[in-house]
Amino acid sequence: MKKIIALMLCAMMTAAAFAGCSGGNSEKVKVASKDFTENEIVAEVYALALEDAGIKVERRFDIGSSLIHTSLISDEIDLYPEYTGTGLISILGKEPLTDPGEVYKTVKDEYEKQFSVTWLDYSAANDGQGLVIRTEAAEKYGIKTISDMQKYASELRFASQGEFDERADGIPALEAVYGELKWKSSKVYDNSLKYEVLANDEADVSPAYTTEGRLTEEQFTLLEDDKHVWPPYNLAPIVRDSVLKANPQIADTLNKISAAFTTENITALNAKVDIDGKEYADVAKEFYQSIK
Repeated sequence: MKKIIALMLCAMMTAAAFAGCSGGNSEKVKVASKDFTENEIVAEVYALALEDAGIKVERRFDIGSSLIHTSLISDEIDLYPEYTGTGLISILGKEPLTDPGEVYKTVKDEYEKQFSVTWLDYSAANDGQGLVIRTEAAEKYGIKTISDMQKYASELRFASQGEFDERADGIPALEAVYGELKWKSSKVYDNSLKYEVLANDEADVSPAYTTEGRLTEEQFTLLEDDKHVWPPYNLAPIVRDSVLKANPQIADTLNKISAAFTTENITALNAKVDIDGKEYADVAKEFYQSIK
C-alpha cells in the first residue's frame, strides 16, 4: 500500500511539473484602471474577458491619472485602458496629431522602444475634447458641426471654464481652424455645473468631453468637429511586453473587446453609472455578457 501511495504521489508531482513546463502560467495579471468612471468600466470588462480566457486576474483600480503610467513601467501593474491622445501628448510629450491611425502608430512604436509596452488594437471609442450645445439652440439655427456654430456664434452664449479660453487646445485652437468666435456673451462656470447651466437656459454652448454620460440626454447635442481641430483619444489596452509574452492570449482576448467599444456605447455605459447610479462593476458585467 505504501508503495502504491508513493507511486501515485510521484505521478502527481510529475504531472504538475510537466504542466508547469508546458506553458501554464499561475501568476495573476494585474489589471488596473484610472480613477474615473469610464476607465473603471472598461478595465472591469477587460478583467472579465481575461478571466473567461482562463487568466487569473488581480484588480488594482482607481489609480490617479498622473501615477498610472509610472505604475505600469515600474511593474506594479500589468495592463490598463489608455487613450491614444494621452499617450501622445501627456506621456511622450509630442505635438498633437489629428489622424487616429497616425497617433496610434506613433504611440505604439514609441512605447515599445521606450517602455517595452505594447499597445493592443485601439477602439472606435474616442473620449476627446468637444463642444456641447443645447439641442433647442442647435435646432433653431440648424447647427450640427463646429463650422455651423461658428457662423452663429454671435447668437450664442458661451459657458466657459476659464482656462479653456487661454489653453492652446481651447479657444485659440478653435479660432485658428474655424475662425473668430464672436459670442453673444461668455461667462465662466465651474466644469461640474455646465450641464445645469445649459439645462437652465443660462448658456447655449460649453466645452465637453465626447463620452460624458449626460450627452445621452436629448436636450444636449455634441457638435461634430468637422475640421478635426482636436487630437483623437481612442481607447486601447496597453500591456507590459513581459506579461504579454507570458500570456499571449491576452492580445486576442482584449482586441475583441476593443472592437466592441464605440463612442456611443461608452457614453451610454458612463450614463448608467453617473446618471442612473449603478455600480460600475455591474454595468461592466452587463455589457460584457451582451458582447460575449
